[in-house]
Amino acid sequence: MHRNPHITKNICFVVATPSSAESFLKDHIKALSQSYNIYLAADYTNYPDFHLDGLKGIYHFPISRQISIKRDMQAVKALADYFRKMKFDAVHSVTPKAGLITALAGKLAGIKHRTHIFTGQVWATKTGKMRTLLKSIDKLIVGLDNHILVDGEAQRQFLIKEGVLSEKNSRVLGAGSICGANTERFTPSEDVRKQQRKELNIPEDAVVYSFMGRLNRDKGIYELLGSFNAVAPDYPNAYLLIFGSDEENCMSDLSGYVNIKPGVNFQYYGKTSTPELSLQASDVFCLPSYREGFGMSVVEASCLGIPVICSDAYALADTMVDNETGLRCKVKDFDTLEKAMVYFYNHPEERKRMGENGRKRVLELFPGEKIVQAWYNFYKEILE
Repeated sequence: MHRNPHITKNICFVVATPSSAESFLKDHIKALSQSYNIYLAADYTNYPDFHLDGLKGIYHFPISRQISIKRDMQAVKALADYFRKMKFDAVHSVTPKAGLITALAGKLAGIKHRTHIFTGQVWATKTGKMRTLLKSIDKLIVGLDNHILVDGEAQRQFLIKEGVLSEKNSRVLGAGSICGANTERFTPSEDVRKQQRKELNIPEDAVVYSFMGRLNRDKGIYELLGSFNAVAPDYPNAYLLIFGSDEENCMSDLSGYVNIKPGVNFQYYGKTSTPELSLQASDVFCLPSYREGFGMSVVEASCLGIPVICSDAYALADTMVDNETGLRCKVKDFDTLEKAMVYFYNHPEERKRMGENGRKRVLELFPGEKIVQAWYNFYKEILE
């Protein structure tokens, strides 16, 4: 990927907020900038000092998270005007709302290569009119764009089954995931494990179950709390550690969980900026989610050699292998989650085996550099 001194092709990525680009596109942008001029369009209202290496330029346009026909049409017009002015060779959207606005603006502006990547479906757990509306938005994006990517094969098959995609008009780059795992950053270390437990005041002999992500019902947070509450009385060394932003105020009242005792067998840490360190305090990573696009947190935990417990939500099939890198529980099911937690508590040798298998699998399938190369090859294919 040597930088071309005569760069002529221009690509614009579009996201709702710059934080999405920071989390998922940083390495792609840096690599692609060696051969193309890369721009990023987003709502920069709360990010006045945003910077990413490799960007040729940025464009601010207001994008509302909620559906608003007036504001959304204004965003489409602003983005279409920008696309025409810049004469982009390709535009590429991430997240549903940005996807719809980019698809409409790209079509209006006559952009030749219009790409969207699906990273999860909000409508998967909805019912009635809202499910129909959100699903129809995804169908519209597919109808308007001419390159459709999905960040996992299990998710792609779900979308095909639901009639959103077809086998011919969609693809997964590499083995899946939007950005892969940074295998150097997410490296297991016994010293880090001991240091993290010391800082968090967690006993060395505790069997720690961890969760990392947005705290809301769809992530299965109440199943996790309920199952741990059932496990704790009979397994005195069990400990639950939770990281992430509490979107639905889930941590405000734990009084219903009489066996969850903050400071004794439970800790809510909040958000962490160093997941590669924080997660190493745990023995088992749990994600009993109702829906996922891919399950990047599972891959990162596996990369650290931590066995996982995942729900059987459709897209998580790509992130782990049952009985090899972790155990599956059923969606919205306390019993199978509780049994998996007890199994790992009683079988430290299996925790070690599945954790080691998980890291090997990530190193083989999901290293960040492999995914970056796959994106680079994709753009070389369509632009050159």
